[in-house]
Amino acid sequence: MRQELMSLPKGLAEEVARNLVMVANLLDEDPEQAYAYSRIALRLASRVAAVREAAGFASYATGKYSEALAEFRAARRMTGSVELWPVMADCERGMGRPERALAMAGEPEVNKLDKAGQVEMRLVAAGARKDMGQADAAVVTLQSPELASNAVQPWTARLRYAYADALLAVGRETEAREWFAKALEADQGGQTDASDRLAELDGIEFTDALAETEGTEGDEAPAAAGTEAKTEAEDTEAAEKPAEAAPEADGDKG
Repeated sequence: MRQELMSLPKGLAEEVARNLVMVANLLDEDPEQAYAYSRIALRLASRVAAVREAAGFASYATGKYSEALAEFRAARRMTGSVELWPVMADCERGMGRPERALAMAGEPEVNKLDKAGQVEMRLVAAGARKDMGQADAAVVTLQSPELASNAVQPWTARLRYAYADALLAVGRETEAREWFAKALEADQGGQTDASDRLAELDGIEFTDALAETEGTEGDEAPAAAGTEAKTEAEDTEAAEKPAEAAPEADGDKG
């Protein structure tokens, strides 16, 4: 990316770089804000492939799939790279065209992808099968040497999770539980909610103790306020009747 930005005047390159850094930092936490920064970078340097790619991912993260696909296509034309092929296919799914995504999974570009890219393409293809109501085919699509491998790669947790989810969709609950457990075992970075899915299958429900405590404190607050109000009323009433209070005090002394 730095190399690509060197084609711009220094001041412009620095400004574009700052916006791209903000896109990267906010993409997961605040995709709408990341999208806003990507539009600034795009306005400043639309002829830089890295900018088009960043704009594509920001659009993708906010569900603007048509816009994302256009940006990914532009980046691919500029670089000639096929690495964006899986996410381009997923954009087709997002636009309601799973059959097009499935067709892309069978095109020659897939053979040019590295191992990670091929796994991503397999995930997209399985998702397209599910979109088309072909749950059993989705299970078969995910069955691969990468799934069977015991080695843990950056994509292992997501692949196992997708397979577990596909198994569950066809009613193979026991196997699904096994694969959710395997996904959790490989998920070091919290990429999936495999632990929640396992708990759900086991019938375990979690409660938020902090929320319950806050709720209890909130329930107690009106009672305390009511007591205080009552005390103030009693004090006022006593102050208004000093003559009656004095004899009682004298009587106590006696």
